[in-house]
Amino acid sequence: MSQLTAGELSDTIRIERPVADKAFDGAGSGRWELVDDEVWASVVDMLPSRGERLAEGINIATRPARVRMRIRDDITSNMRFVMGDRIMQIIAGPAIIRQRSSVEFMVEEYSAGGDGS
Repeated sequence: MSQLTAGELSDTIRIERPVADKAFDGAGSGRWELVDDEVWASVVDMLPSRGERLAEGINIATRPARVRMRIRDDITSNMRFVMGDRIMQIIAGPAIIRQRSSVEFMVEEYSAGGDGS
């Protein structure tokens, strides 16, 4: 197989990395910093499955997807991808594919499960 073509990369995503709050009382209040604001990628949702679970009494629904893009070595598993209003945490990858010309990540978008009321 060859390199990903422009037609295969039909989505644009933003890449962000966490920045820890170094204040004494800032635990858990870090922010996200922009790494790249326009990366062409292919975002493909995975088939539906039993993607709901209970976390500390709150029903959480996950929306797994696969993200492919041209090869780059500056993305780590603690970063996230943003596409419109979707925020996707990296859960696996990068997997190098297509003769080292592309990378693939598994991501999950989290949302509250149920009827939203």
